[in-house]
Order: sequence, then structure tokens, then C-alpha cells
Amino acid sequence: MAAFNLEPFMRTQQARVEALLLERADRLGPAGTPPRLAEAMRYSLLAGGKRLRPVLCLAFADAVAKASTDSAVVLDAACSLEYVHTYSLVHDDLPCLDNDDLRRGRPTNHKVYGEPLALLAGDGLLTEAFHVLAGGPEPVRGLLCAELARAAGASGMVGGQVLDIAADRAAALDYLLRLHRMKTGALILAACRMGVLAAGGDAAALMSAVTYGEAVGLAFQIADDVLDVTSSAEAMGKPVGADAEAGRFTFPAVVGLDESRRMADELVARAEAAVRPLEGVDGPLAALARYSVERKS
Repeated sequence: MAAFNLEPFMRTQQARVEALLLERADRLGPAGTPPRLAEAMRYSLLAGGKRLRPVLCLAFADAVAKASTDSAVVLDAACSLEYVHTYSLVHDDLPCLDNDDLRRGRPTNHKVYGEPLALLAGDGLLTEAFHVLAGGPEPVRGLLCAELARAAGASGMVGGQVLDIAADRAAALDYLLRLHRMKTGALILAACRMGVLAAGGDAAALMSAVTYGEAVGLAFQIADDVLDVTSSAEAMGKPVGADAEAGRFTFPAVVGLDESRRMADELVARAEAAVRPLEGVDGPLAALARYSVERKS
């Protein structure tokens, strides 16, 4: 059987996400947002990128749905994930954290709008995510808000960022695994769970999403660490080698390149097995798991 052809699927889904984000970003101005703030928020939100988190959300919704996944709650869930992810990038790039000049192939938000407005644009994106997600009558929206808040907050992405910048950060695999399950993995796991919840999936589907999301979230970060060593700024659309320069421990630094790749492959196999009951031997979710480690940027 031929492997699922991910490239046209990704093009279609990324275009779908871009259109959804543009539609929601257009609501910022009429809602009374100061024009310069709206411009800064749109600058980062609409800058392109892989859109992996909303695509995962939509793919899980499609896999479990008993009805159309063009429902407002599914689409809003997908968009809210990208709002939160983009906010995290804007803040990560600030001089007080990673101090990066390039993101998604163009100047970072604070290089264009200054540090104070970039900080506030990130705040605006984070809070707008919950405005988008909570903006409807469906009871499941409250549960989705809780999922997103947990993934983005102190026990998720923010907590992982704190572990990442800790002065006494340990050069140990268990520390690295904990850090990245929070910093990167929590939001990817939430994307998978939110897709199932928004589309009305059952408990078995939710368990598949958990196993898959945990595996892909970690595999994605391992691949990022490998690319930071082996790729270029031109290919990545952002600086490479920054972690090594900052003295931060990465998977290649702690376990080596070969073991990092082996770990990522093992996680992908686990993710593929988890979604077989939902889509058969091969489908978009299995292909997305492979993409998380085979990508070039």
C-alpha cells in the first residue's frame, strides 16, 4: 500500500488555517484594538509557518467526527492554538529570553515594533486566543478553554520555559524530557486532545490522542534540537546554534546525534500505532508524526 501523500494534504490544511486566521485577525480593528497593536499582532500571527498545532487539531477532529468538522467550535479551537503558539514565539524572541532577530524568515516582532509593543502584542495574542475559543454557545468550549489554559500555563509551556532558562539546569536526560514535555509537548498534546473533544470523540479516541500527542510533542522537539545542530538559518527561517551559544543542553548535547534520532524514530512509531484504530494502517495523522522528525525546518 502506498504511503499517505502528506504534501498536498499539508498545503490544503495550511491554506485552510491561513484563511481562518486571517478572518479572525480582521476582527481586531473593528473591536476597538489600537491600530498599532493590531498591526503588531497580525505581523506575527499571519507570518506563515508550519501551522502544525491547528493542523493536528483539525486532523484529529476529522478522524473522530460524526458530523462536519467545519463547525465553528472545531475551527475556533484550531485557531486558538496558533494564537497561543504565536504569542509564545513573540515572547521567546525578546531580549530578556532568547534575544533573536529572525523568526519565520523575517525580523522578529520586537525588531519591527520595539520591545514594549512586542510584549503587549504577545499578551494580546494570548488573551485573544481565549476570546476566540470561548466565543460561542457550545458547552464544550469551556472544556476546551481549560485544556488550552493548562497546556499554555505554569504546568505547561510557561513552566517549561522557566526550566529552560534555569541557571542550574541539569545536563541530564530526565530533566530534558520533563522540560520539553512542558515547553513544546504540552501544546501539541492539547492540539490533539482539543480536536477530539471539539468533534465529539469518545474516550478511546481521546486516549489515542494522548498517546500520540505525548510522543509527537517530544519527537518534534528532538528534531528541532537536531536541526539546530545540522541545518542553517536560511533553511530554518530563524537562527541556529543559539542553544549551544547560550550554554543550554539539548538532546544532541546530552545523548548525541545518533541516539537523538533513534529516540525520535521510536516516538514516531509509538504515535503511528496509537492512531491506527482511528485511521487504519496509514493516514494523515501517521504521516504528520513522520513529518515531525523528517522535516527540514
